[in-house]
Amino acid sequence: MDLITTTTELAEVCGRLARNSFVTVDTEFLRESTYYPLLCVAQLACLDEAVVVDTLAPGLDLTPFYDLMADESVVKVFHAARQDIEIVWHQAGLIPHPVFDTQVAAMVLGYGDSISYDQLVHRITGDNLDKSNRFTDWSRRPLTAAQINYAVSDVTHLREVYVSLSADLAKRGRTEWVNEEMTVLTSPETYRAEPENAWERLKTRVRKPKELAILIEVAAWREREAQARDVPRGRVLKDDAIGDIAIQAPTTTERLGSLRSLPKGFERSKWGQEIIEAVKRGLARDPKSLPRIEKPRNGGNGGATVELLKVLLRMTSERNGVAAKVIATVDDLERIALDDAADVPALKGWRREMFGDKALALKHGGLALAIEKGRVTAVERG
Repeated sequence: MDLITTTTELAEVCGRLARNSFVTVDTEFLRESTYYPLLCVAQLACLDEAVVVDTLAPGLDLTPFYDLMADESVVKVFHAARQDIEIVWHQAGLIPHPVFDTQVAAMVLGYGDSISYDQLVHRITGDNLDKSNRFTDWSRRPLTAAQINYAVSDVTHLREVYVSLSADLAKRGRTEWVNEEMTVLTSPETYRAEPENAWERLKTRVRKPKELAILIEVAAWREREAQARDVPRGRVLKDDAIGDIAIQAPTTTERLGSLRSLPKGFERSKWGQEIIEAVKRGLARDPKSLPRIEKPRNGGNGGATVELLKVLLRMTSERNGVAAKVIATVDDLERIALDDAADVPALKGWRREMFGDKALALKHGGLALAIEKGRVTAVERG
């Protein structure tokens, strides 16, 4: 194992790694005090080599690393890849491809929902990983021997996990299932933080078009501000404050200052004035230009239908050895309860064959659920 600190060393090792069919990859980063994650360390391994890249080393050019991430002849293997890919996307403007996510593969093979890396390593290799350095400050230099050993251990164990999972997928005819998931994971749309869509991440419930319009404008303002200042969203404005602003619609400094969810004196800052302007933009929006506010879906018999679909999903998951989360989400079930032609993954491809058709049959009385010998089973009805 080597610690890479110069561009020449990085170019040489990436050249060697590029001659392999796959490379295992992990990153260590900080984002507690920033909007964009700060890449501190990158770990890479193939079957016969493993390196740790000090990405903060003075003068180090990461271009060879990013070229490897873009090399179509090399599969990049991650565990829970989304944050690692987000870092490469932000820093280099590219998405690693092709990609294999061992967490997704494990779910497809029945290891449970979102299994952690150390649990997966233990189940496949029997080894117990030392996670004592997981939460160390990876931006501090020099890196300690313990940090380096921890970092390299992640990608060396990942080799064994990948080989085992990929063989099991091929044996069970599920390789293409994982490939479908990788298409979403490697789409730029997955990582674009468009300010206009920032409101979608908020759990705030709004009931009126006016409230939604303000929510959209204020959330977009916060997103742009957080990006420009490179600070976490909550450092600019808390989620509950955005919800209060959307409902109260303050258009004056006095009204804004009366909101308890804002820090005292905030209304007199330049940001207070910018929020007031965002509120006014929201009030001026044409209601027809707004997304439709979805009403609660569990009215009438919808809630009971969703509960039955949950039982069917759990039964299907257990019978087929696939994590329920991969087959369908609660949102999928709610949409299916409302609409036979809902545009959800659960009604497409292998998921429809395994679960979706049965879900529709259950919904319309063509399928019943019964308990036989202590297990839930599906019974077709004539």
